[in-house]
Parts: sequence; C-alpha cells; structure tokens
Amino acid sequence: MTTTGRNSKTAQRKAAMAVLAHSDAAEIAGFLADIAVPAHENLREPENGLVMLRGRIGGDGAPFNLGEATVSRAAVRLATGEVGFGYTLGRDAQKARMIALCDAMVQSAELSDEVEAKVIEPLRAAMLAARNRKAEETAATRVDFYTMVRGEG
Repeated sequence: MTTTGRNSKTAQRKAAMAVLAHSDAAEIAGFLADIAVPAHENLREPENGLVMLRGRIGGDGAPFNLGEATVSRAAVRLATGEVGFGYTLGRDAQKARMIALCDAMVQSAELSDEVEAKVIEPLRAAMLAARNRKAEETAATRVDFYTMVRGEG
C-alpha cells in the first residue's frame, strides 16, 4: 500500500472513530443490525477503567492533572485478520465492543464500503443534524447589542 493510500485509510478510520465515539450505543447497534457482521473474536474483553485528564494553565501552559475520567475499551479481530480497537467515555462496555467491531470492519477491503455507507454515514448525518439544530436554537437567543436602542428620554 502506498503512503498516500495508508494516509487516506488512517484518515477514514480517524473520522469513523470520531463519529462512533460521539454516537449513542443504541443507534450504533441499530445500524449494525442492518449489515451482516462477520465472524470475529474478542482480543480484549470489554472493560472499564480510568484515564488521567491533563490540562494547561497560565501564560506558559504548564500542564497539571485535572482529574480522572471513566472509559471503556475493547479489541476485536475479524476472521480475516483485521484488528479493531474501541474506546468510549463512560461505563458502556458494549458500545466499546461495537466501536472496535466497526473499526475492524472499516479496515477490511470487503466490508469497508458497506460499514461506511450503512453505519458511519447515517450516524454522521444524525450527528450533524443534531449539531445544526443546536446551533439554530442557540442563534435564536443571540442579542445584537449594536442595534439596541437606548431607552433614555
């Protein structure tokens, strides 16, 4: 595989993971039910754990430990050899497993287009629609202070 091909595949995986991580587990499960999920094995059973969140403060951006967040992770391998990893905030082990499964299928030459069209794209469309709806609701409350008339008089 060429460097350009590898970079585009990495970008596709990265975009898919962003959509999956921000989607609801029930939505992912619903769209996964519409495709034939290939044979796979759990390399790492879904498990919960903690990660340290770091922040930066001050003019020099000195790092500090902000706190901990609960995460779930999983790893699966398809029968064809592709390995997928899934991480999500919170204690949703099944969501982490579904993300790992989708990640492995995105890497598969045979399944990539189908999972992109039937799982990732509908989730992306729903995510963008929700984001646009929230932006419209926020824009409706905007106040333009330059056009307000003073009540002196």
